[in-house]
Amino acid sequence: MKIAVLASGSGTNLQSLLDAQTRGALAPGRIVVVGSNVPGCQALARATAAGVDTFALSHRAFADRAAFDVALLAELQSRDIELVVLAGFMRILTSEFLARFPDRVVNIHPSLLPAFPGIHAQAQAFQYGVKLAGCTVHFVEPAMDSGPIIAQAAIPVRDDDNEDSLRLRILSEEHRIFPEAVQAIASGRVRRDGRHVIVTPPA
Repeated sequence: MKIAVLASGSGTNLQSLLDAQTRGALAPGRIVVVGSNVPGCQALARATAAGVDTFALSHRAFADRAAFDVALLAELQSRDIELVVLAGFMRILTSEFLARFPDRVVNIHPSLLPAFPGIHAQAQAFQYGVKLAGCTVHFVEPAMDSGPIIAQAAIPVRDDDNEDSLRLRILSEEHRIFPEAVQAIASGRVRRDGRHVIVTPPA
């Protein structure tokens, strides 16, 4: 399965996927390209260092989201991409784009969805005073952070946590479950039944 990873920032979740690929832990999936809406971001440098093709499309160069998504779609279709993985991609994709990849666009979010969608989820969780925080891998739908859940990991919020320490411990879990979920999709072990997602354990 040909995979494209889209990122906008430092790319630590991308790095976890690249490292998994190096170990053979994404097979039969393979990251063939990394794209970004932020030319020069660290995620692109990580991909180049790993020998993976890259492209950059600055969203500022397009009149609207629809025009950006048309250009993004062209980049992906030219490489026969089968799975789109959002790893810190700070753009909301249009329903027209998502329709071209039904149940083939996934995202990682740093909360136990449906709690704390949107940005700064870790800070929201800490400020709300929750006792459990975590992260979620989910299918992407037009509404933000609303798609069916593929995998989650929970961590206890410690008495000595602050926003930064909680964010780092959540990130560590993201790096663990994201490659596992992507590999499960690539190997055909993920099946959607309405709002429910069934993940079959590896043989």
